[in-house]
Amino acid sequence: MYSATIGGHRYTFDTLATLMAKATPLRSGDVLAGLAAGSAQERVAAQYALADLPLRTFLSDAVVPYESDEVTRLIIDSHDAGAFATVAHLTVGGFRDWLLSDDATSDALAAIRPGVTPEMVAAVSKLCRLQDLLTIAAKCHVVTRFRTTIGLPGRLSVRLQPNHPSDDPAGIAASIMDGLLLGAGDAVIGINPASDSPERTHQLLCLLEEIRLKLELPAQSCVLSHVTTTLELIRRGSPVDLVFQSIGGTEATNRSFGIDLALLAEAHAAGQSLRRGTIGNNLMYFETGQGSALSAEAHHGVDQQTLEARAYAVARHFDPLLVNTVVGFIGPEYLFDGKQIIRAGLEDHFCGKLLGLPMGCDVCYTNHAEADQDDMDVLLTLLANAGVNFVMGVPGADDIMLGYQSTSFHDVLAVRELVGRRPAPEFEAWLERQGLLNPQRNIRPASLPGTMRKMLAG
Repeated sequence: MYSATIGGHRYTFDTLATLMAKATPLRSGDVLAGLAAGSAQERVAAQYALADLPLRTFLSDAVVPYESDEVTRLIIDSHDAGAFATVAHLTVGGFRDWLLSDDATSDALAAIRPGVTPEMVAAVSKLCRLQDLLTIAAKCHVVTRFRTTIGLPGRLSVRLQPNHPSDDPAGIAASIMDGLLLGAGDAVIGINPASDSPERTHQLLCLLEEIRLKLELPAQSCVLSHVTTTLELIRRGSPVDLVFQSIGGTEATNRSFGIDLALLAEAHAAGQSLRRGTIGNNLMYFETGQGSALSAEAHHGVDQQTLEARAYAVARHFDPLLVNTVVGFIGPEYLFDGKQIIRAGLEDHFCGKLLGLPMGCDVCYTNHAEADQDDMDVLLTLLANAGVNFVMGVPGADDIMLGYQSTSFHDVLAVRELVGRRPAPEFEAWLERQGLLNPQRNIRPASLPGTMRKMLAG
């Protein structure tokens, strides 16, 4: 049992999961689940109690039982006691102070990664202001490679997302050309298919491969089909670069996605066997989102932000190229408005980076949420300053297949210039060869490059 006294009233919290939930800044998903603090005073009391909690507690008191959950077993069994030693004497509040100190350099943060658990970083994020989340995350650098190098300091990459409601090749190709001209695509050219059939996925993979080869493009592609579809296509010899899958923070959540750790390991090995990367072989692409466990009725009484951080343990195990929190996609039932979406996006990026993940964010919202594009401008700009590895580039910021609002090619172009971020180096060199950079090295498509003109004519 955990407790704290605020204003002469003593609050008690029966379990660690309850304490974590009550300490979480307000969000609609925890209210829906009946887990949120009943008042601001109770939330502050929980945060006081959480601040005094030794970090070691998270190694002996699991929020989801070890015996019944393979994600918990992965977290505990892979914990590195040597890496933990640097911060093992700290409380959660002391950990926050250390993370903000000059001692927590980029190298020091990298050294402790194997020793911190998702629950530890989730706990400390609950005590952080937005400024803290940005300041700490900006010190974390996670670099991955396939055909481009993603996550270097001073760089901001983009997933070019050319979705089409009927998977029309001409419509997809037009969106790809639009995005490339504006400097998008160095993280991945990734299509959410309207149909998950192997045949359709194969056709889209071949389209992406044809464009890549004709343009001599240093980029990786992905069709975001279910991992079982991708496995089948690898066996058939389809041109698969990245292996995609949505993941969650509990075994039951992952079962709802039709996966488990063994299946992900099989897919990872299959992708590695292709050896299609030219400068590296990070090839897994994972997407997550606060609220997925609750929507699957697989949350075990744990708050959605802690479960989101636990999903990062699954991702970390497979050394991915990209991890993307689709922050506002699930809807206002889980993140009600722009304020909650902004907070959640910064929390997810912070937790993922502390755990050593190449974090990106789909800065997005659904049309029935109390949010708008101004909120997305705020979150995009904050994330760029926090060192996010990549964000989305969607034509007009409006995904006409998935039916939600994200960030446009122009949005990312603007924020790159605003905060001094450049594309991945291999992709930037390609942009220069295509004549798409001006003398100041800004992306300015004055005319259609010859390679694109030739491809379109053919």
